[in-house]
Amino acid sequence: MKILVTGSNGMLGQDLIPILKENHEAIPFPKYKLDITKIDSAHKAVLETNPDLVINCAAYTNVDGAENETYKAFSVNGTGVQNLALACEEMGIPICHISTDYVFDGGKRTPYTPFDNTNPINRYGESKLAGEKYIQWITNRFYIIRTSWLYGKGGKNFVSTIRRTLKEQSVVRVVHDQTGSPTSTVMLSHAIKSLIETGAYGIYHYTDETDGGISWYDFARAVADYTGSDTELVPITTEEFPRPAKRPAYSVLDTGIFYMVTGQEPVGWKEPLKDYLKLSIA
Repeated sequence: MKILVTGSNGMLGQDLIPILKENHEAIPFPKYKLDITKIDSAHKAVLETNPDLVINCAAYTNVDGAENETYKAFSVNGTGVQNLALACEEMGIPICHISTDYVFDGGKRTPYTPFDNTNPINRYGESKLAGEKYIQWITNRFYIIRTSWLYGKGGKNFVSTIRRTLKEQSVVRVVHDQTGSPTSTVMLSHAIKSLIETGAYGIYHYTDETDGGISWYDFARAVADYTGSDTELVPITTEEFPRPAKRPAYSVLDTGIFYMVTGQEPVGWKEPLKDYLKLSIA
């Protein structure tokens, strides 16, 4: 397949492009080359490239920032996705879009399936849900992949932040009452590739396997252990670490449908984390 990838210079896009190129023709469109918030730009890119599929990795990802930059968040995560979906529908090609666990409110205590009702509790989640809705309203040829706690070598993420903080501080406080699942950009890239090769359109969940979820504190503890840090980690509550945007207390995603369709079983979360930390040392 010939695949147009938006946001190709982002954290996910940098790992996705080489993995797609193993079997497909991947055409990278970094942010400076394609502004998806401009409908003419989105239409022109799809029309001139004439791909078999568009994968949208372009996104506004600043969860706290979205509370004040709501217009910007919705422009990218909502209207921008709408523009791509319109262009794809006009050309008769499918779109693959990356979404988030933050479309859920965290009130459930068992992993969220693709069939559960959405109810975001922050502006970022609302903007990502807007993108999902636009796709579903505009076309019936789509893959929507919700993921969570994404990290990779190509951008700012929790793992790199914690690793730096462990070096700079003698005591690090980390929230322990929010539960979810980390996802490596490398593992997600392989998952995207597997899914688009099935032709089975729909909404899917993909994360690394955590067997019911871990906390941010658990995640940070693993980073400290794997890097040999002796910095003290202190578990705290969400109330003790106020942020502009609310976070769901529980946002573990059920990956069962993804596995049923692709046959690709998510790997345990610890091995990808070790691999990432080794690469980031080099």
